[in-house]
Amino acid sequence: MHASTKAMPVRLRSITLYQRDVTLRLPFRFGAATVTQCPQAFVRLELEVNGRTWEGMAAELMVPKWFDKSPGLTHEQNFEQLRGALRTARAAYLEAGVALTPFALSQTQGEAAIGVAVARGLPRLAAQFGPALLDKAVADAVLRASELDWVRGVAAGVLGDPWSAQLQLQAQGHVWLRHTVGLADRILASDAGASPGDGLPETLEDAIAIYGLRYFKIKLSGQLEADLERLQRIAGLLQRTAGDYRATLDGNETFASAEALGAFWRALQAQAPLQDLLARTLLLEQPLPRHLALVEPIAGLGIDLPVILDESDDQAGVLAQGIALGYRGISSKACKGIYRSLHSAWRVAQEPQRLLLSGEDLTCQAGLAVQQDTLLAASLGVTHIERNGHHYVDGFGTAPAAESDAFAQAHAGFYHAPQGRPRLRVHSGQLQLATLYVPGFATAAAPLWDSLDPIH
Repeated sequence: MHASTKAMPVRLRSITLYQRDVTLRLPFRFGAATVTQCPQAFVRLELEVNGRTWEGMAAELMVPKWFDKSPGLTHEQNFEQLRGALRTARAAYLEAGVALTPFALSQTQGEAAIGVAVARGLPRLAAQFGPALLDKAVADAVLRASELDWVRGVAAGVLGDPWSAQLQLQAQGHVWLRHTVGLADRILASDAGASPGDGLPETLEDAIAIYGLRYFKIKLSGQLEADLERLQRIAGLLQRTAGDYRATLDGNETFASAEALGAFWRALQAQAPLQDLLARTLLLEQPLPRHLALVEPIAGLGIDLPVILDESDDQAGVLAQGIALGYRGISSKACKGIYRSLHSAWRVAQEPQRLLLSGEDLTCQAGLAVQQDTLLAASLGVTHIERNGHHYVDGFGTAPAAESDAFAQAHAGFYHAPQGRPRLRVHSGQLQLATLYVPGFATAAAPLWDSLDPIH
């Protein structure tokens, strides 16, 4: 099928859900949660375009204590919430009675699925996980049908969304990797801690030396004394080893109020050892819990860098609400939906000197998840993106060697295989994107479906 500037109506024929257990090589601590293992969800679907059937696929890690941070829920209960969101979305998308464009499918069936899941008790952020994953797989199939890659296909209007024609999507050759510094991460090579013994970087100092990092995302705990001590250690290391670096700070909803946030920020500013780090800091991400973030104004707190939203981003009007309260941007995350990212990019483009779109991770794993999320953000003009899956998981984890080899061969340059084991390739702090521009949504390889566990 030749490229078209018209959106392509589709009919869903089948949707199959899978999962694969993922074990982290290092514990990942953010906010009050520490993750050592969790499943990755996969979607495989078939849809019909103009009488022909096309396959689409997507994947996303089911991270606990992010979509729903209720302390009374176990990690397994968090996983089941996300499986439930996927099942609900599958039912809704298959119930579409007519052919719809990908965007119309998301707006009708996706919103219906979110409504059902919320009525069953899921927070909207968890409820939209299912439609977000299905929308990526639908986009993959439609782009294959159009014989276009993500950038050219979205710009041509094949998804039918209202923003793409007004955006200047970019086919960037590379993007800077912004390295996550989790709350449980060791900072110096001399710091004590258990070693996974896999030859990969174990500390921030190791990662800077091996990957040539220049961008960093530093998690905050919201506990002043602990954060001050840790930030000073990080700042000292970055000054010594990271050259002309830049950083972002992530509050992960840990501050109890806007007043507490303001006091914390004033305390940071009073610390002489942190002045260079703060001068190089580009943004502060979601410091307030989602139940307060869109209630309490932050404009008068004296925070002299952009504060952006992340976990609050559970519906289309969130960015507008945030801007009215003093926020100056929002994150792009494929787990929140590709159309949410397109809408956010469009709004930011109206005031590029004041607003910003960042690219953030949810421990995207090697393969479909990291490829699709990276290309989504890069196409919207994001020049540095948080990537952490490669740091907390060894390569493709438990995926069969035939699967990881297929991805590494199809996307040479994005991956490499030191010691014969494919891993994300970070060279001079950057990811090379050239091989992601293939027909479909950023992938010319597929999981070995028989190796996955079905989600019934």
